[in-house]
Amino acid sequence: MTWDLFSAAAAEREAAARRARPAVDNEALARAVAAAQAERGAGAPGATAWLAAAPARGEGWSVSALNALAREVVEGVLPPVWVVGEVTNFTRARSGHCYFSLRDRSAQLRCVMWRDEARRLPTAPAEGMEVRALGRLTIYEARGEFQLVVSELEGRGEGLWKLAFERLRAQLDAEGLTAPERKRALPRCPARIGVVTSADGAALRDIVSVIGRRAPWAELVLSGCRVQGDGAAAEIAAAIGRLSAAGLVEVLIVGRGGGSREDLWAFNDEAVARAICASPVPVVSAVGHETDFTITDLVADLRAPTPSAAAEAVVPDAAALRRELLGYGQRMGLAMQQALAGARAEHADASAVLAGALQRGLRARRERLAAAAARLQALSPLAVLARGYAVALGADGAVLRRPADFGARMPFTLRLADGSVPCRVEEAFEA
Repeated sequence: MTWDLFSAAAAEREAAARRARPAVDNEALARAVAAAQAERGAGAPGATAWLAAAPARGEGWSVSALNALAREVVEGVLPPVWVVGEVTNFTRARSGHCYFSLRDRSAQLRCVMWRDEARRLPTAPAEGMEVRALGRLTIYEARGEFQLVVSELEGRGEGLWKLAFERLRAQLDAEGLTAPERKRALPRCPARIGVVTSADGAALRDIVSVIGRRAPWAELVLSGCRVQGDGAAAEIAAAIGRLSAAGLVEVLIVGRGGGSREDLWAFNDEAVARAICASPVPVVSAVGHETDFTITDLVADLRAPTPSAAAEAVVPDAAALRRELLGYGQRMGLAMQQALAGARAEHADASAVLAGALQRGLRARRERLAAAAARLQALSPLAVLARGYAVALGADGAVLRRPADFGARMPFTLRLADGSVPCRVEEAFEA
């Protein structure tokens, strides 16, 4: 769009005046501009500025004054505009301000984006990326350069948002932080659950309602934070860090309710992603609605489509748990009965085996005892006596073996096979 400062007639008169008198003074020029604007309409932008700033007759404009006046005219006449072009030479200064140019096939326009606006950029645009910029046209007085002061910068289509997402995703992929093998299983029945979200949001109310219904025994520990806007990402990361350091919870839900892409962007921040990866307990990402997808979904141990679904995922349903426990009890009772029946059968078998072993052992012992008795009987003196022999025993029971052992008139006993006979020596035997 083009804004004409002069009507066609006024422009023609000014051009004629220049041709006729090239050395026209500044005062006359100012008056000509004022007349042209007055002809166009009362209160035309910049007329008063031109008249008030004109130097005295015979003097020229200083460069600074002319640049300042040009800036006032440009800013006063031109409203904020959207400009479409390709980004080139994008740089972010240490101050946080961003400088770049927009170009098309035949021209380029210098641009600046101040620090406060630049903080809202999800990432720096790539060289040659087509963008749409909203800004005010101005003159940079120090160099007399025409430039656009940008307040908003958008990539065409998904543009900068998609670029920022893919850049961070590629970085986290390269570090292995999104790998499936690093995902941890959720605890089966946690007693204490951490929640990182806004203390005033609907997401917290949904989580409290679902967990109160499904697992009334579970405790919730809230680490509140902002979930959108400038500084929200840092608060989310800090809230995760607080719960991690406290060691109070067994699982963690991080999320918020639905919103626009800009509202959810804090959950695409690198600091939040790294805080989730550093958590010592499993983390469930519950950001937005089912169709929303963020970096936290990639690095979390489980992605839930909504905060309510996250609450359902981290705790079992009490009724289902009771049914499950009842089933466990029934199965345990049946298993015990089966085990007892098996033990009884094994005991009966073992008893039979043991009884047989005892009988065989006793039989073998009897046989060995009988054999030993037979051998002992064969060696027994009584067996000798049974064959017709006798043994002379003294009064003290000592065996009398030699004739000298018998004294005159000495009593002794003659031991036979089936008894004893008392005897006495009538005469001593003399060798």
